[in-house]
Amino acid sequence: MFKTIADPTDCKVCSVIRFLNANNVKQAEIHRELVEIYGENVMTDGMVRKWVRQFNDGRASVHDEARSGRPSVVNDGLVAKVNEKIRETDDSQ
Repeated sequence: MFKTIADPTDCKVCSVIRFLNANNVKQAEIHRELVEIYGENVMTDGMVRKWVRQFNDGRASVHDEARSGRPSVVNDGLVAKVNEKIRETDDSQ
């Protein structure tokens, strides 16, 4: 039995996936070893398969790519309208 490593960073887990994949370890075995070392919540089998596929397609980076996230709905016009409504409420009291 191995010692469990708590709270690994994603890039460390992906580095392990890349290393094991380079050594021709099957995806299911990679996932089993990750769970054994890092615990049940480390990464799903599907995510391991996704990373293996990306490494096989030539990806070298183990870091997640930056994403813009959800677009903001706040703009200058909306801020002005909210400020106007606040002023109207303050004046009526």
